[in-house]
Amino acid sequence: MTAAAQERAMTGRVEGTVFVQDSQGRSYVAGAKIVLSGTKTLEAKTDQEGKFAIVGIAVGTYTISAQAPGLEGAEAVTVKAGTVTHIALQLKPSQIKSSVTVTETAPQISGPSSAQTISSQTVAIAPNPNERVESLLPLIPGVVRGPDGRINMKGTRNTQSGALVNSANVTDPGTGSPGLDVPIDVVASVQVISNPYDPQYGKLTGAVSSIDTKTGNYEKFHFSIQNLLPRARVREGTVCGIGAATPRLTFTGPVIEDRIAFTQSIEYRFVRTPVNSLPPFQRDMTLQSVNSYTQFDLNLTDKQTATVSFADYPQKLQYMGLNTFMPQPSAPDYHQRGYQLYVQHRYATGTQSLLTSQFSYKTFDADITPNSSGPYQLLVETTEGGFFNMQARRSSRFDWLETYQFAPRHFWGTHQWKIGLNYAHSSYDARQAFMPVEIIGVSGAPIERISFSAPGSSSIDQNELAWFLSDQWIPLPRLTLDLGLRFDRDSITDSTHVAPRAGFQLALTRDAKTLLKGGAGLFYDRVPLMIPSFPALPDRTVSLLDASGQVTASTFYVNQIEGKLRNPRSAAWNLALSRQIIQGLTVQIGYEWRKTTGDFVVAPAACSGSCVMSLSNRGNQSYRELQISGRYQFRRHMLNAAYVRSRVYGDLNDFFQFFGNVPKPVIQPDGYGRLSFDAPNRVLAWGEFKGRWKLTIVPVYDLHTGFPYSVQDVFRDYIGPRNTKRFPQFASLDLQVLRPFSIPMRNKHIKGRAGFSVFNLFNHFNPRDVQTIAESPRFGQFFNDAWREYRGKLVFGF
Repeated sequence: MTAAAQERAMTGRVEGTVFVQDSQGRSYVAGAKIVLSGTKTLEAKTDQEGKFAIVGIAVGTYTISAQAPGLEGAEAVTVKAGTVTHIALQLKPSQIKSSVTVTETAPQISGPSSAQTISSQTVAIAPNPNERVESLLPLIPGVVRGPDGRINMKGTRNTQSGALVNSANVTDPGTGSPGLDVPIDVVASVQVISNPYDPQYGKLTGAVSSIDTKTGNYEKFHFSIQNLLPRARVREGTVCGIGAATPRLTFTGPVIEDRIAFTQSIEYRFVRTPVNSLPPFQRDMTLQSVNSYTQFDLNLTDKQTATVSFADYPQKLQYMGLNTFMPQPSAPDYHQRGYQLYVQHRYATGTQSLLTSQFSYKTFDADITPNSSGPYQLLVETTEGGFFNMQARRSSRFDWLETYQFAPRHFWGTHQWKIGLNYAHSSYDARQAFMPVEIIGVSGAPIERISFSAPGSSSIDQNELAWFLSDQWIPLPRLTLDLGLRFDRDSITDSTHVAPRAGFQLALTRDAKTLLKGGAGLFYDRVPLMIPSFPALPDRTVSLLDASGQVTASTFYVNQIEGKLRNPRSAAWNLALSRQIIQGLTVQIGYEWRKTTGDFVVAPAACSGSCVMSLSNRGNQSYRELQISGRYQFRRHMLNAAYVRSRVYGDLNDFFQFFGNVPKPVIQPDGYGRLSFDAPNRVLAWGEFKGRWKLTIVPVYDLHTGFPYSVQDVFRDYIGPRNTKRFPQFASLDLQVLRPFSIPMRNKHIKGRAGFSVFNLFNHFNPRDVQTIAESPRFGQFFNDAWREYRGKLVFGF
């Protein structure tokens, strides 16, 4: 008998199903998280049929628990040598626990935080126009895709939110924006946490998105492939080449059975995204990328497990920022290169205590280049010439995180303590050049010229140190308190900040079907490394021109940081009440408030003679949200619905709209008003319905107030208050229909899914561009409608 066979004979295996029970019988739960706790801690996830299996378990008695959004369940199980133990685990609505189980994944968010999760089942079947993880985030109330195409979570700009993959920071050190796109096939779940009261989460002033990847298969090989057929590009009723080709391949299986599992996913993306208001053959923004993700999962000993991953994500985006008023010759190209190496080691020091060590190293390089060398000119109706900015950025970050979760202590209730230490070193090297810009008046003659000094370069290093302590305290069976304290040290601002946080969850009824939760805390944001490089960027001279093109007045602006840089800070609190009305139906009403100070804003300072273009921490921002939501699960169907009433105000001269990936040449005085992604009223509904002929139908309906915009004159100066006009109301019904199939092949079956998607089913007018120049004959007209689109879906699995 081999050593592996002897080991299997000395261990056991647990197999089972996870289900919910209602008046119609059992419904099996896909994507539920399974945790086996005892002398060894192991985890798994249920498949689409609600099944799971855990192998290599030492003989003994364990607690096996399962969790799904709003549901949980747990039972004791005895494992015997060389046998398979079967279990059927029923999930019930979440209740406050009287004990805490340590898992081998990143620490879970405590109840008081406003956290919502998208499961792997939803990731696999929801309509997704780009088939990227971030495209699914708007399924969460309070998360919208703004007018610039970026994701804004819970009233924050794209650069103010956190982004984690397997609890590792994946933001770009230079800009603070998310900088890693994981292939969607390896995603186990996506969570958005607004105001995370767990002090492990820092470097943000709003929300954080957290992606967990799937654990590799330790027992058998699995292979899936999809999107083999490209989509045609249709222009004026004629097929004109390829519109998109996005093949994906994912493989997982054992390297050493029960010991080492391997996962490899790779996708190639060639996507042409049209701007429908431009000429038919000059309207495409073209993306080419290769996204590779490799992961090893290791069972080292009964008490130690580890995960090692490597991600590579080069891409080229041609005509970035293309819109109705910026045609292809004037839009820049964007080249991105980078990789991430990640290692996490988990050591169960006891039955309910865990030491986690995590290391990651990430690079993120970006180049921005014009498409032509002609002078950049801003006309009333369009833009001409080559883009005015060139960038070459090189950045990297090393992260080291240690956390220790203690076993529960019992005095005045139950305490679950956790401590942690996080060190990060980031570096940034960049060179930027700005070419002259001319503003062309209604007559067709130049009326203003903006010229720049010689190209600038910068090299910056940053060291960040954080340490934190938290206690989940259960003084009473129906009350849970989450208390946390975080300290942050930043070498850029040469400051140390203390961020206390606290939350609670209270069961108002004995059956725990009515829950009240809330919390409050302080949060300190990171300083993206492009910020301290501001004085090294080229200075500018703004000149007014007469009808003959001669300079009549000229102002020189030197870039200068006003005072000492500080880390932006936000104070936030939330309160929510939830109630299980009937079996399967839970409703919730919640309110969230946040005030951010110390935002980075850029504006010309009042002057005489030589002037200053000032970067300061004077920016403020506020967010209010009232959310009413519900989830109804009946038979095999599920429906989510929410209404969100919100408002987001703030200073409008955010640094990254003038010096980010697509900078603007004209910098006006700062103003305060509704931010560009403010949508005061939003109705969101989506669900999963099982139809006849094994059909799965997933509709998503999104209705919200149009985004605000400002009126400008021909000089691009604002007329009247900013952001008081609005786009038309946005409404879209997206639909995906899927059916499983099986093809016999020798002694096996090829399984898969086939179906189709429709986006904007009713072809509602959803424009993305508006003419804001008051002197234009098309002033106030909207363009670039998101037309109805059809997509096919075909997935093969072996």
